Amino acid sequence: MSKEIRELEPKSLWNHFADLNAVPRPSKQEERVRQFMLDFAAKHDLISIVDDIGNVIIKKGATVGMESRKSVILQSHLDMVHQKNNDTTFDFDTQGIDMLIENGHVTARGTTLGADNGIGVAAIMAILSSTDLPHPPIEALFTIDEETGMTGAKKLDQKVLTSSILLNLDTEEDDEIDVGCAGGVDITGTRNYVQEGLDNDFKAHKITVKGLKGGHSGMDIHKGLANANKIITRLMDAMRNNGKIHLQEFNGGGLRNAIPREAVSVVSFRESENKKIIDAFKRCKTAILAEYESLEPNMSIEIESTESHKALSEIDTANLIYMLLGIVNGVYRWSPDFDDLVQSSNNLARVVLEDGALEVACLSRSSVESQKDDLKGTIAGVMRLNGLDVEFTGDYPGWQPNLNSEMLKIAEAQYKILFQEKPRVVACHAGLECGILGERYPGLDMISFGPNIRRAHSPDEFVEIKSVQKFWKFLKEILKETPVLN
Repeated sequence: MSKEIRELEPKSLWNHFADLNAVPRPSKQEERVRQFMLDFAAKHDLISIVDDIGNVIIKKGATVGMESRKSVILQSHLDMVHQKNNDTTFDFDTQGIDMLIENGHVTARGTTLGADNGIGVAAIMAILSSTDLPHPPIEALFTIDEETGMTGAKKLDQKVLTSSILLNLDTEEDDEIDVGCAGGVDITGTRNYVQEGLDNDFKAHKITVKGLKGGHSGMDIHKGLANANKIITRLMDAMRNNGKIHLQEFNGGGLRNAIPREAVSVVSFRESENKKIIDAFKRCKTAILAEYESLEPNMSIEIESTESHKALSEIDTANLIYMLLGIVNGVYRWSPDFDDLVQSSNNLARVVLEDGALEVACLSRSSVESQKDDLKGTIAGVMRLNGLDVEFTGDYPGWQPNLNSEMLKIAEAQYKILFQEKPRVVACHAGLECGILGERYPGLDMISFGPNIRRAHSPDEFVEIKSVQKFWKFLKEILKETPVLN
C-alpha cells in the first residue's frame, strides 16, 4: 500500500480508509471488519452496539456548544464488492487492498478499491475520532451486506437509534444531493438439462469475451457498456444460424450488481461445418468490436479448440440462446419526472451452465414499484417459456423524494456558500439503503451525498482525491448547521 495515501488531505479520513482497506470485508463475511469497528470504538472510548443482524452502531456526544442541536445518524455500509481481473493474483481473504495514486485519483492494482462505501465509513470514523470538529450528537450506523441484499438495513434493530435525521454517505457524484433511489429485486432462473454424448466428428471450441469495463449495474447501466453475457450469446447465435451447435458450458459474470466484464462458453459442432460456423463467428466478432470501438476499446473476443464433453441437444442449445437474447438488459424505461434518470433497468448478471445445470441471475431495479413488478414478470416470462424455475429474492423498496426536507434545505444552502454554485438535487438509480431505513424508522429526514467515485464494482474503480476533500468540507459544514432542538 502506498505510504503517499496516508499523507493525503484530510489525513484523518485517508488514514482511516487505509486502515479499513487492510481488512477483508466481502458481503456476508463482515466478522473481521465488525471487530475492527468495535476495536476502533474502544480505542476512542465510544459507546458501541452490535444489533442482532450484525450492524455496528457507535455513539458520540455533541461537542461543546452543539448540545442543543438535533442528533444525527451518519450512515455507511461496511461491506465492499470483491472483484479482480483474471490476470491479477490476489487473495481477498488474506490481503489488504493494494492502493496507489494515479492522475489525481486513488485506485487499486487489479482489484476493486472499496471506495464504495469505504470513503463514507472512513469519513464517519474521522468525525468520531476527532477532538476539534464541532458536531451535534452522533449515532454512527455501519450496516452490513449492502452489496448483496441490504440485509443489515432490512433487519436493523428498530429500537437502537433515536435520531430524526440521517445522512447517508454512499453517493458517488460530488455535485449531487440525493433525495431518492430505485428499489430492486433479484431474479434467479434454474433448470437441469439432460446432456447427450456427441460422436467423434464433433469438436469443442471455447469462446472467451474479456476486457470489458464492467461497472455498477445501477449507476453505470445507462452508459451502453457491453455485457459479456449478452456479447457471447450474440456470437453463439451467429454460429447457430450457420450450422448445428451444441452448448457444453457457460460461465459469465459474477455479482448481480456488477455489469459482467468476462464470459466463457464452450460449444461443439461438426468438423464438416467448421468453416461456415467459424466464418460466422468472425463476422459477428468484427461487427461487435466495431459497435463498441469507442465504449469498450479493450474488448477481447477469441475462440480456440478445447476438450469435448457431453452437451445440450441442438434444440435445447437454440432455446437457451433465444432465452438469453430475449432477457431485457440495460435501461428498460427512463423517468418521465427527472431529467436523465433511469427509472427501470435489468442487469443480466450471471449465467452458469455446468454438467447440465443452468442458473441465470438478474438484478432488476426500478423507482416505481408497479414497474418493478412489470419487469419481474417480463423476465420471468421469458425464463419460464424455456422451462426454468424462477425465484424472486432480496426485494427492497425505493426511496421516495421529499423535496420539503429540512436537511435538504440546509445542505443546499451550505453547498452554495462553500462552492458558489447550486448542487444538483437528484434521485439516483442505485440501491441506496435509505428507502429501507425509512421503513425501519418512519419519519427520518434523509439526504445522501459523497465524493466522485468511478467504475465502482469493477477492478477499474477509483476515487478522485480533490473530490474527497470537497466532500469532507461539505460534511463538516452540514454537521455545524444541523437544526436546533424544538
